[in-house]
Amino acid sequence: MTQYTLSAHIREHKGKQSVKNMRRKNQIPAIFYGPKANPKMLSIEYSEFNKLMRQTAGENIIIGLQIASNGENDSKTVMLKELQVDPITDTYLHADFYEISMDKELTIDIPIHLVNTPKGVSDGGILQHTRREITISCLPDKLVDFIEVDVSDLGIGDSIQLGNIPLPEGLKATQDPSLPIAVVFAPTISTEKESIEREGEEEAGKVPEAESKPA
Repeated sequence: MTQYTLSAHIREHKGKQSVKNMRRKNQIPAIFYGPKANPKMLSIEYSEFNKLMRQTAGENIIIGLQIASNGENDSKTVMLKELQVDPITDTYLHADFYEISMDKELTIDIPIHLVNTPKGVSDGGILQHTRREITISCLPDKLVDFIEVDVSDLGIGDSIQLGNIPLPEGLKATQDPSLPIAVVFAPTISTEKESIEREGEEEAGKVPEAESKPA
């Protein structure tokens, strides 16, 4: 997985007014923490962070965080743990960076992307994506943005379970192998019933030829 870099500065002041002043200067308040690290309040440049987010899938990002303090840089390997976004303006409000070790496994959720059209859908079936993420464990350098699952061979009534998915090297699934990921269902009874009812309504709307002739 690609590792990105990002600059940050120690933030001395706390409180709502301090945060407002930062945002007016196009900075984002952030925090750095970890299992063996003292939490540090940070500020990052909005433009730099926005550029990083445009280069990535936005999830499970490994970052080389360069924390500037008293003229020195302290390099930390982190993941973007949480990101707050304004629901109206879609701007970034706050970021949480969690320190990781490259030689210790992570347990993390990975998105599942289904690719291709199941043959069962071509036959009238309905594809249901029952699980959009799976939980895996791996070393940070083996992490992937997402996992693609080919569903083209699924017929009506067929399913793909977690244990059927070939995972990339270094990834181990931590959930039950029988966990369903995608299923192709037969057309529902209600759909067939609606079709019959429509046909009946169309027939009822027709005027018999004998009745349509003038007396």
